[in-house]
Amino acid sequence: MDKRRILITGGGGFIGLRLASTLAKDGSSDITLVENFARGRQDRELEELCAQPGVRLLNLDLRQPASYEAIGSGYDEVYHLAALLGVENVLRRPVDVLRINALMTAQVLEWFIAGGGEKLLFSSTSEAYAWTLQVQPLPIPTPEDVPLALTNLRDPRSTYAGSKIFGELAVAQYCASVGKPYVITRYHNVYGPRMGYDHVIPQLYRRAVDGQRPLVVYSADHLRAFCFVQDAVDCTVAAMRTKAAENETFNVGNDSEEITMGDLARKILASASIDADIAPQTAANDPIKRRCPDVSKARRVLGYNPAVSLDEGLRIMLPWYANAFAEQAS
Repeated sequence: MDKRRILITGGGGFIGLRLASTLAKDGSSDITLVENFARGRQDRELEELCAQPGVRLLNLDLRQPASYEAIGSGYDEVYHLAALLGVENVLRRPVDVLRINALMTAQVLEWFIAGGGEKLLFSSTSEAYAWTLQVQPLPIPTPEDVPLALTNLRDPRSTYAGSKIFGELAVAQYCASVGKPYVITRYHNVYGPRMGYDHVIPQLYRRAVDGQRPLVVYSADHLRAFCFVQDAVDCTVAAMRTKAAENETFNVGNDSEEITMGDLARKILASASIDADIAPQTAANDPIKRRCPDVSKARRVLGYNPAVSLDEGLRIMLPWYANAFAEQAS
């Protein structure tokens, strides 16, 4: 039986590596990871994955047409996860966020419709909904059919959302032009080991173990719904491989455990057995007070149901970061 050929852009990143590791487990696929290491990490976990039979890593710039000669063609599944993201990048490098994400996606699509692959999954974001609130009430939990809007185009925060809205538009139009199937996944607050250090959970944990007392918590009254990375990966694979999901958009998240940032900080402190108070502060760059996805469509079409509670996810994640912090200090 021929092996399934899979391409994952951003394969050295947080979700990309976990996705590749999951797909490689049964040995039924040949997996190509594309990474330029602008955000993805060349670490032990990536090296161990790439040492497995049927997994190869290509260090390429997806904005360059010549890169696609090395990638080849004829893939059964293409997961386009590569993107420049992160609040610091959005605020300090808004032009790069817009240019890199848009150019990468356009080049991937040119390659894809010319025969690069059979089906494409595009990784989008909950940030696509952020600006809708400026023009109309936003239902929460938020379903996929909410109109997407961009309002203040001069605000650097609009660049990431704008690049992903462009990506969704481009995927739908390119694929429709040649009759190729696609699926769009909008990720909501995915967390877990190896997610980097510029996200709220690693940042809170780092400051807690470094002895910040009281622990400063920005936007402590804001509500978020966190999704463990393996749940997000399982939903992603189901979206790619479910026939009824073709040409559809799905929220990927966990709608069952909304939590304030203040209570999240307290969970982190309790999980790490740290006795400390918190000090709420106002965040200058976080205007959205509540985010929670409606994942009923994913439940109905994909059979998706988040399995990892926030308490369990923190028990898995925080020891990984404790080891990472210790290695940094040694």
